[in-house]
Amino acid sequence: MSHAQNLSEKGITLPDASAPAANYVPYVRVGNTLYVSGQISRNDDGLITGVLGDDMSVEEGAAAAQTCALQLLAQVRAACDGDIDRMVRVVKLTGFVNSTKDFTQQPQVINGCSDFLVETLGDAGRHARSAVSAGALPLGVAVEIEGIFEIK
Repeated sequence: MSHAQNLSEKGITLPDASAPAANYVPYVRVGNTLYVSGQISRNDDGLITGVLGDDMSVEEGAAAAQTCALQLLAQVRAACDGDIDRMVRVVKLTGFVNSTKDFTQQPQVINGCSDFLVETLGDAGRHARSAVSAGALPLGVAVEIEGIFEIK
């Protein structure tokens, strides 16, 4: 089954790809590798802000990370001229978690993105990953995730 069919079958609609907020591009293609700039946690209501270990739970953080997954896939679709099925696989994610210095559950937060990609894309969603703490993230968002994808 295609990625587009999987998304549709699960009732998932990708958002429009966000425009860059500063002096960078949303993605760069080098051969069959697509590097997607960091996507921040946001939903239809706006930015998802908070600090893990302070005013946000791990579950809320994981939900915020899932919104980053949607944003990443939206950028991949945009880079592939609207055809998400040109994505071969997710190669690597780097997740940044806005958290207190003693918070240690960054992997569980970024699982919100990882789990979504595997549930949605199957083996093509399995990836290498880093999950790190950040003392602050742009606009106070809870999570930012960048990705590397193989495309055809």
